[in-house]
Parts: sequence; C-alpha cells; structure tokens
Amino acid sequence: MRSLRSHLVTLVAALAAAAPATAQQTTTIQEWNVPWANTRPRDPYLDRQGRVWFVGQVGDYVGMLDPRSGEFKKFDLAPHTGPHNLILDTTGIVWYSGNASAHIGRLDPKDGGIKRFSLPDSAARDPHTMIWDRHGDIWFTVQGGNFVGKLAVATGQVRLVPMQTPRARPYGIALDQSGRPWFVEFGTNKIGTVDPETFQLTEYPLPRAEARPRRMAITSDGAVWYGDYAGGMLGRFDTRTKHVDEWPLPGGATSRPYAVTVDDQDRIWVVETGVQPNRFVGFDTRTHRFLPATDVPSGGGTIRNMVFDPREHVIWFGSDNNTIGRATLPSVTTSVP
Repeated sequence: MRSLRSHLVTLVAALAAAAPATAQQTTTIQEWNVPWANTRPRDPYLDRQGRVWFVGQVGDYVGMLDPRSGEFKKFDLAPHTGPHNLILDTTGIVWYSGNASAHIGRLDPKDGGIKRFSLPDSAARDPHTMIWDRHGDIWFTVQGGNFVGKLAVATGQVRLVPMQTPRARPYGIALDQSGRPWFVEFGTNKIGTVDPETFQLTEYPLPRAEARPRRMAITSDGAVWYGDYAGGMLGRFDTRTKHVDEWPLPGGATSRPYAVTVDDQDRIWVVETGVQPNRFVGFDTRTHRFLPATDVPSGGGTIRNMVFDPREHVIWFGSDNNTIGRATLPSVTTSVP
C-alpha cells in the first residue's frame, strides 16, 4: 500500500510540474489597509490610469488608491453625506450617491469642487447604486425610498420610477447589451426592469417567495444572475423565457451571498459574507459548477460590492475590515466536483 501511495504522489507531482507555468488555477487576494480607520470603504471603480476610487460610507469621503505605489488620497464630503457608491465618467469626474443626504454628487478631483443634484421627491431619500448607460447618463436605485431613477447628466434632470411592490427595496442594478436596466428587489422576491424609452416598470417574481436577491450581474447571453442573500443560493433569470434556475452555494443556506460580479469568461463571482472569513466563490456558467473558494485574508467583515477589471483580469472590492482588496482570478477554470 505504501508503495502504491508513493507512486501516486510521484505521478501527481509530475503532472503538476508538467502544467503550464503561466496557468493560474486559484484566486489570489491582496489587500491594502485604508488609512482612515473604521470608515467602511466600499464600491471601488477604476479610472483609465488604473487607480482605484472608492467611498468611505461612514467617513463621508471619496478615496483613491494608487495600487502601484500604495498611496491613498482623500476628498472630504459634507458631514452626514453617507456616500454609498461611486462611478467615474470618461473625463475622470467622480459621481457618488449621497445615501444619507438625498442627492447625487459630482466631484471634480482637480479642485475638489462638488455639485449636488437633489432628487425631485422627498421620499427618495437614499440613492443607492449607480450605473452608466450608453448615452452617458446615470441609472440608479433608491432602496428605502422604493424607486429606480435616471439622472440626465447634461441637464441635471432626474426622473424617478416608483416600485409597484411596497417596500421592494431596489438594490443591485446592471445594464444589458440593449441598454435596458435590470435590478433586484432586496425587500421581496422580485427582479425588475424599466424600459429606457417609456420608463414602463415591469417586475418578475422569483419562484421561491422567501428569496431575497441583493446584488446581480448580467452575462453575455443577457441572463440576470443574482445572489439570494436569505437562502444562500445563486440564481439565473433568463430575461427571454423568464425561466429561473438556482444552485445552492458551497457555504449553504446561511452563506449570505452579497457582492456579485461577472468576468470576461462569463464566470460569476460571489462573496459569501455569512462566514468568517468571507469567501470568494466562482461559478462556471457553462458547466454549472462552482470553483474552489478563497478566504479573504483580512476576514472581510462584509464585502458589499465589487467590480471586475478586464485589463488586469482582477476583481476589486472594499471590506468592512477597512481594506481595499484585489482578487486575481484563475486563468484556468478548475471546478469543484
């Protein structure tokens, strides 16, 4: 038996040595400690120079990390802004959602100047997550206020679409290839969309009444993928047939999938936040198999949102343990049996 085991070990080692040296098969994670303590850095976004911009939700600032030098820079916002999310336009202007102060802000990093765009309904008190459309305008969710909105950047006009479902809590949002926004409703078991021309709202209930989708991503086939925060499931909603498929996450019913994104191979990446340390989990959408999970070195606390950078083949995230992190993805898909 020992001889057979020895031969098997030798064979495995030989196969490993024969593998291409450039083929990374696991996710590796590096984190930078944000110098402003206990400020909940979150929702990173990359500029054209590869610098990482993020908001300090508790610290009322916009931050920037240059990963090449490790240097941080901070732009203070008004007290009680509660920035939740940011995106950058092609000129480097930062747009952020004032989640605690009912506005969307425009920050010019060159001089620190800020312009605020108030929302036209006092009930829309908490702009949440923003995305660009193909015309350079901003679609966004308003979680507690129960709206989806659009900001026309050139004019500053904001149009709000109220949810049909009370306390729906529209949360994660993404744009499909046709330019239509899709979003998930964290307060109920629904996925919604708005016609970008008519502003007509349509909501689709998921099969399980107890499902609570929180974040989402859209693959190249137009399918909406979501993490069911309440049930520990990864779901796929076919926007053409309206069919839903779900897979239990490796962490089980209490895995609390939160941040979700998609890479350039149509692999879905989810962070399980119901476990400590938080875990990065990939899913191969072609084989319908999960990839090996990777623990977040700092523990993560809670990782709430993340973004994929196709130039470097990495995912950037912010953590409640006060870090900005970079997950370098495997170039070879190795599924979990």
